[in-house]
Amino acid sequence: MHVREFDVATSMIDIEESKESYRQPPNNIEAEMGLLGTVLGNNRAYERVSDFLEPDHFFDPIHAKIYDACRQLIERNQQANPTTLKHFFDGPEYEQIGGHRYLAELAGASFTIINAQNYGRLIYDLYLRRQLIELGTDVVNHAYSHDPDEHATNQIEVAEQGLFNLATSGNVDGGFQSFSDSIKDAVEMAANAFNRETAFAGVPTGFHKLDLLLGGLHKSDLVVLAGRPGMGKTALATNIAFNVATKPDMFTDDDGIDRPVTSPVVGFFSLEMSSQQLATRVLAENAAIASDKIRRGELNQPQFDDLVRTSQRLQATPLYIDDTPALSVSALRTRARRLKRRPEGLGLVVVDYLQLVHPARTGRELNRVQEISEITRGLKALAKELDVPVLALSQLSRAVEQRDDKRPQLSDLRDSGTIEQDADVVMFVYREEYYLQGRRPGERPDWTAEKRQQKQQDWENAIEAARGKAEIIIAKSRHGPTDTIELRFHSEATKFDNPEDSDGGPAPPDGNTY
Repeated sequence: MHVREFDVATSMIDIEESKESYRQPPNNIEAEMGLLGTVLGNNRAYERVSDFLEPDHFFDPIHAKIYDACRQLIERNQQANPTTLKHFFDGPEYEQIGGHRYLAELAGASFTIINAQNYGRLIYDLYLRRQLIELGTDVVNHAYSHDPDEHATNQIEVAEQGLFNLATSGNVDGGFQSFSDSIKDAVEMAANAFNRETAFAGVPTGFHKLDLLLGGLHKSDLVVLAGRPGMGKTALATNIAFNVATKPDMFTDDDGIDRPVTSPVVGFFSLEMSSQQLATRVLAENAAIASDKIRRGELNQPQFDDLVRTSQRLQATPLYIDDTPALSVSALRTRARRLKRRPEGLGLVVVDYLQLVHPARTGRELNRVQEISEITRGLKALAKELDVPVLALSQLSRAVEQRDDKRPQLSDLRDSGTIEQDADVVMFVYREEYYLQGRRPGERPDWTAEKRQQKQQDWENAIEAARGKAEIIIAKSRHGPTDTIELRFHSEATKFDNPEDSDGGPAPPDGNTY
């Protein structure tokens, strides 16, 4: 008897433990019934949830079918009620959803249209929780797998991309903003621009004419800087990054108070050059020493002393370089978020260059055009999420080389037209001097000595006129006009500067300084 009582007690404990171990996915059937009843009672309630709530968000598949049927009828400007839904489903399917009796019970319940959005938000929130559980389960299962070709870092990227997709799959806080609120935001932006010494609201690049034309690099903008090899696009991006990192600015702390900082943080993702190579360029620019002299060690003692002093002065510059090759969009996003959390605030993200970024791992095969499209959309989403400008460098196709006028055009952007579509600003770097140096005039048998001399002189004059000149062609700008501005380029130090800051003369040929 005692043994039987013990067995019964043990069985009851096992049942209770099994109940506790089984957890039903998050759901609220009453909220789903409440929303459907509200929509069936007043179709206008659908307008309050239609911009974010989908049939897949319902836990009960029958409720998902009813909501989908209501959506299709309402979007056709037809009434959705128990009578019209009967004609929407066939016989067995109509009985499967509960028939007229269940639909009438839903519609007859006392729900008000005011509660529709609250029901919708709750249903959507519970859907996200179920998706998080599913994503977490996949992460655990993949982590337990022993596939030697599946690296842990790749699994992390897949998990991060899944979380990002889930976070951006719907936005219940979106929708229209009143024009009154929009006007207030616009006036506040204008006031900030008016009160700044530079008279523009964007992040200053340090190049006066470029800043005046663009108004600076605007937050949440994707700015594409493109050019053929040898034009100096990486040098220009490095100059802009350094100028931003050393420009006094303001940041808003956690209490919403604007506080001055001496230098906002800049994140530079260098997928082509090493961090040491980029640092050498910055040193050469600031120490006024040719970068190739630094690399070869051809410095005299005073130059080396200047280099050491310059390096000590620049060590506090908040310019952070990530030279990890073949970064994915999701990994890039994660690392940029870390910089964003710094107290100084993130001022700019630079990606060098766009075609070397890996697209998100979606589990489906993509062609090159689709990959570039995924990358540009990911960079644009990053700019909006972090509320900073993203400066992405891009290659150009060889079509430029086939034209007499080798100034780039939007159609020359390599691999995808979506670069032009997704970018807020597209600008090209063009240096006529680069092409002239490769056009040394040949000799023809019928030329006289005077003719050969004249051709050589014309070529030398053209090079002298173009020496040190660089054109920045603004081919697209959402915020202002397109135009071309001129900068000075010092090839020995890989530095761009404003023409008014230069003496206007050619760079010294010996390459010691500029």
